[in-house]
Amino acid sequence: QHLLTRAHAACLIAERGDELLGYVLVLFRRGTSLARLYSLAVAETARGLDIGQLLLEAAEAAALENEVWLMRLEVRPDNAPAIKLYEAAGYHRFGRYLDYYEDHAEALRYEKRLRPHVTPPEPKVSYYSQTTDFTCGPAALMMAMKALDPSLPMGPRLELQLWREATTIFMTSGPGGCGPYGLALAAHRRGFQVDLYVNNEAPFFVHTVRNEEKKRVVERVSQDFREQLAESDIQLHRRALTLDEMTGLIDQGAMPLVLISLFRMYRENVPHWVVVHAHDSRFVYAHDPLVDPDHLDMISDKANMPIPKSEFDRMARFGRNELRAALVIRQRENTAI
Repeated sequence: QHLLTRAHAACLIAERGDELLGYVLVLFRRGTSLARLYSLAVAETARGLDIGQLLLEAAEAAALENEVWLMRLEVRPDNAPAIKLYEAAGYHRFGRYLDYYEDHAEALRYEKRLRPHVTPPEPKVSYYSQTTDFTCGPAALMMAMKALDPSLPMGPRLELQLWREATTIFMTSGPGGCGPYGLALAAHRRGFQVDLYVNNEAPFFVHTVRNEEKKRVVERVSQDFREQLAESDIQLHRRALTLDEMTGLIDQGAMPLVLISLFRMYRENVPHWVVVHAHDSRFVYAHDPLVDPDHLDMISDKANMPIPKSEFDRMARFGRNELRAALVIRQRENTAI
């Protein structure tokens, strides 16, 4: 019922008179050019009528109408007819999930470029999914640091350590997230060169806290972070990082973490951190650490996400004041002694 009434999805059916021959369900990811073929089924009485092929073609047409250029799906290794259908339609296998189905069977992962002239870059950044609701910043920072230092061990221990160093303590409910100042300091402590871009001098996320006492705590934490920042060699830029600047820095080998609003993806006005690792003429490619089962997310939906540049520019601002923040980390240059 959620998929049919609330999800950003398309459910297409094949009928013959009053007889249901099959259906296909496609999930779209708001703000991205990615879709997932969630389910395709053909009735026993319709086998041999090429209904599966017709439904698959209809699903791809619906995806193209939604400005999608990359379709992904999962299939059981023992589902030979489905694998034959997908491979004949141009889907290629790019990975697998272990222990995916209820009976612990693995899933084969397939994808197809619906616009063949668009080829996504191979991600050079290892993907990591946040393990709590409040550690998107640490998860994104770990991915960025791992890309620059392959010896870095990513895992919940470092994720929570980074959160303890960078948290604002409080937010609307539950533990606080991480603001740009705290994340910049955490990266700096680990030996990375950091440039920080913020377009507002006010404490980040203080407006998400309703309790006055908690607001004062957030303000004190923010002030402490800024004082530590002033004592470091972190470069603070009191303006937003432009899209052209960001793509240029990526080309130079830097790793940007960008604050976005989840509103354009989930219709939720929540701040969130992603790491942007590549770009081409139309898209930026980001790893989003949030895999939300309530939205039927899979890692394949959140790794190497193609986001139209114009859409990314709109989502990279948070709240009524359009707060913008990004930290750019890179390997520190060795200086001669």
